[in-house]
Amino acid sequence: MSGLDLPGDLGLWSVLLAVIGGAIRVSTPFLFVSLGETITERSGRINLGLEGTLVFGAMSAYATAVLTGSAWAGVAVAGLAGGLFGLLHGWICRLPRVNDVALGIALMLFGSGLAFLFGKAFIQPSAPQLPAIPFGSWSDLAQVRAALQINVLFLIGAALSVFLWWALRNTRIGLVVRIVGDSTDAARAMGYDVDRVRLLATGAGGVLAGIGGAYLSLYYPGSWNEGISSGQGLMAVALVVFARWNPLACFGAALLFGGAGALGPALQSVGVSQGYYLFYAAPYVLTLGVLIATSSPNHALAGAPGELGHAK
Repeated sequence: MSGLDLPGDLGLWSVLLAVIGGAIRVSTPFLFVSLGETITERSGRINLGLEGTLVFGAMSAYATAVLTGSAWAGVAVAGLAGGLFGLLHGWICRLPRVNDVALGIALMLFGSGLAFLFGKAFIQPSAPQLPAIPFGSWSDLAQVRAALQINVLFLIGAALSVFLWWALRNTRIGLVVRIVGDSTDAARAMGYDVDRVRLLATGAGGVLAGIGGAYLSLYYPGSWNEGISSGQGLMAVALVVFARWNPLACFGAALLFGGAGALGPALQSVGVSQGYYLFYAAPYVLTLGVLIATSSPNHALAGAPGELGHAK
């Protein structure tokens, strides 16, 4: 087989199943980071440091799982570490003349650097993996069983996207976050502590980003190395803009990004030997397209929390 030729309907069917299964696997970190950034940006703050949080979460989860023998302990520690990074970002942003974007970039480098420093000892050891549910066990086709082998964290992320969509519209906490994100003056006039709300929202966003990192090291790809993220944290921030700060739309957009990331491996799995590697760039091309599409002065902040345009 050469080029991008596929063996008829069987090849197309195999690619489709591989993309569906890959979309589910690849989308989970995008989903958790984008949901975390949605909470943060809904409060009127931007956190570009979630790439570093994602990488540090992956390292801390893997190291904890190696030392304790428990993958879920690794998830808990990754969430805790991500929360601490988020709180650090939120606390520093309260200081005068601190720029949210510049600080996020600094913390991204800081988190990645710490992960590489402390993670060197855990590159070789093997850690226990997170469980997956075999929803495709009813089928005799290996492709169907592989596509429907779904990790528990994906299901938690899907449920969380529905809950956050509901909570932002129907709970007092969600209303407070939206008020703070839309108008600082209105929130203060109503007696809300704007800095505290944003601090907690940024911390919550960090928790979710850390859990997304745990998925990377404890399930897919299921190891720890210094290139594990490949920029997924930054792409997930762009995904939030694409989803218009809507948690449900974040779920769909994460699947779209995940499917783009799964296209190259899907073609390789059916024996495409030339040109498939070009499709590995699909998530980055998609991110670039999203940024271009949302950069118009008339549409860039359509649906955005009002205070994002006044980020320090």
